[in-house]
Amino acid sequence: MSIALLVASMSACKKNHSQPDNYEVNSATSSIQWKGSATDHFHVGSFDLTGNLTAVGTTVSGGDFTIPISSIADDDLPEPAKQKLLDDLKSANFFNLVVYPQSKFHITAVVPYTGGDTIAIPGANYLVTGDFTMIGETHSQSFPAMITVTGDSIMTEAVFKLDRTKWGMNIYTDPSQALYIYPGVDISLHVRAGKIK
Repeated sequence: MSIALLVASMSACKKNHSQPDNYEVNSATSSIQWKGSATDHFHVGSFDLTGNLTAVGTTVSGGDFTIPISSIADDDLPEPAKQKLLDDLKSANFFNLVVYPQSKFHITAVVPYTGGDTIAIPGANYLVTGDFTMIGETHSQSFPAMITVTGDSIMTEAVFKLDRTKWGMNIYTDPSQALYIYPGVDISLHVRAGKIK
């Protein structure tokens, strides 16, 4: 009888250990930074984000993030040029805020990173893949990330390029025109999440 109880107890412990823990993104300490570049200048700014992550032990297994487009900020221009740029980015020329107020990212896979990306953040240890929804379209996006699960927190850092034309953001993509903005937008991701108890 005691052996049966011991086996049952060990099985229960093993099962509980494999259950994922849930983490909530700390919006105050997390952000997405962006850099959009033209041939002769660039602009930098950020977005807020909310969301959650799941992890089994020290391995992230999933997550969902929401990016409110209204939170877009520019960090390099003075007024009134700053507001003019933000109004344009929120318009139908780019993010079409009125119709699509949010972008979302749903993690579909997290696997060990084996190298090969020339712009990967130093220390990248995982390759994150997910479905990214923006301006009403959903496409897969992958990027190397440095993910650290310590105690009750998860820290994630990543840098990668996002091809805006993949989601139909095609304005200013003709190199023969006076204003040409490169399709690739530089993204820097900073996520801090705490375990939900």
